Amino acid sequence: MAETTIKDIAKQCGVGISTVSRAINNHPDINPETRKMIMKVIEETGFIPNNSARNLKRTDAKCIAVLVKGITNPFFSNMIQIIEEETQRNRYALVLRHVEAYEDEVDVALELEKEKRLRGIVFLGGRFTHSEEKIGKLNVPFIFSTIGVDISDQIGRVEFSNIAVDDKLESKRMTEYLLELGHRRIAFVTERQEESIGRRRIEGYRAAFADRGLEVREELVCYVQDELDHFSMENGYITTRKLLESGEKVTAIYAASDSLAIGACRAVLEAGMRIPEDISVAGYDGIELGEYYNPKLTTIKQPVEEMAKNTIRLLLDVIAGRQEHQQIIFPAELVVRESTAAVKES
Repeated sequence: MAETTIKDIAKQCGVGISTVSRAINNHPDINPETRKMIMKVIEETGFIPNNSARNLKRTDAKCIAVLVKGITNPFFSNMIQIIEEETQRNRYALVLRHVEAYEDEVDVALELEKEKRLRGIVFLGGRFTHSEEKIGKLNVPFIFSTIGVDISDQIGRVEFSNIAVDDKLESKRMTEYLLELGHRRIAFVTERQEESIGRRRIEGYRAAFADRGLEVREELVCYVQDELDHFSMENGYITTRKLLESGEKVTAIYAASDSLAIGACRAVLEAGMRIPEDISVAGYDGIELGEYYNPKLTTIKQPVEEMAKNTIRLLLDVIAGRQEHQQIIFPAELVVRESTAAVKES
């Protein structure tokens, strides 16, 4: 009989993997009744959470930690599932840790390394720059995935792996597509943090304008609310609603994630406008929900499955001494769907 996984628990409870993780970790950001239901199912199935590494007493316990910054972003759900399946297939335990927006993921990793018997660490989301001194304190192999770590100035004597797409290049491609449709008043919805993928993606947005000799209208660069999850649908909705209420003329909205874009769509529709007839909306990531949203969302689709499989396999190979650390950049895909169209003649 197959071992029960966190995916099985999530399916049985009718919730996401991230919700099960928050229940296991007693995270405050979960409905008490939902947590009670999840813990009851865990007890009934006899499931032993892999992130309860305190239960792993053997000296040869093999644990891999996955630190997720932005765990509410659906983009990470499939990656976590694939990583979990691959770790279990290789007889490793998985320690899943949610990193808050205000936390430094490397600091969290250093603390976790003290508490658990870790063999390796995967960073999903977070900052793309870290000091060599700090990451050099990690004593196990680690890999940055989906972040696009800036390795030019910081590899030095510290060896680590990096798997990502070129966020600046792909974001530029999306902006170029919107410009080719005739849009000039393109709002960009992103987070404010200087060392995040949001910065990479806004750099691509600005580069597309600059290549055409066009100026970015700074009033159309919209930063999400810091007190909310930076890449949540709620934040996309609130930020876009404020933009529309400001009276700024906008013909297209490009959001730094699909979750933000879907929230933006809701704000546009509530304002009595049509998508894409009145305002085009585009996102980034390629989450499954975007394909089934109405209208279907135009997006930059990251190769999630390929990135996740390569992430965990590379880390396991490095741990086993079969492979050296690598820096891998995957191509993304511009997926044009129903939410974008040529700008209407005024």
